[in-house]
Amino acid sequence: MSAAHHFLGHAVVQVAYHVPDIEAAAIAMANQTGAGPFFVSRNIVLAHGEHRGEPCPFVHSSAYGQWGAVMVEFVQQDSQGPSPFRDLYQAHERGLHHMAVMTTDIEASYQHFEDHGMPRVTRAVTDSGVEFAFLDALDTLGHFIEIYEASPQLLGFYDFVRTAAVDWQGEAPIRSAR
Repeated sequence: MSAAHHFLGHAVVQVAYHVPDIEAAAIAMANQTGAGPFFVSRNIVLAHGEHRGEPCPFVHSSAYGQWGAVMVEFVQQDSQGPSPFRDLYQAHERGLHHMAVMTTDIEASYQHFEDHGMPRVTRAVTDSGVEFAFLDALDTLGHFIEIYEASPQLLGFYDFVRTAAVDWQGEAPIRSAR
């Protein structure tokens, strides 16, 4: 694998696209680029979510696969209402939504990005206690930056997806993440 790319001192670990159908997008990506296999997690419910100061459950489904040195994610919003996804796309639309970075000090990283004109606009916590956020880079990059703390659980998931791709030959491109 190639070396990691960095953005403002943080390794880019994922590129994510909003799509109307995560499985169709994952199959197309696998066919076009050889990325995969993709692990699908449906109806992801968060323990906490707020977006631009308002409560925001943004229940969503995602497909995660390895694409060279980075994970690629396809995401669709399953709930109604405002969210970081709806800031950019309606349910039927597709496009680049965010690139993700990890940190060992999430509070310091929030401040670091804020100092570079990219404030936190979404804060969320998964049911398993992993905090993540979306930072507003719309004016400079045209998409969000997702950031999360490099927990053992998260690093384990990234390793799981990366390892599945090592000798993958295109069989069973869609698999269950649960």
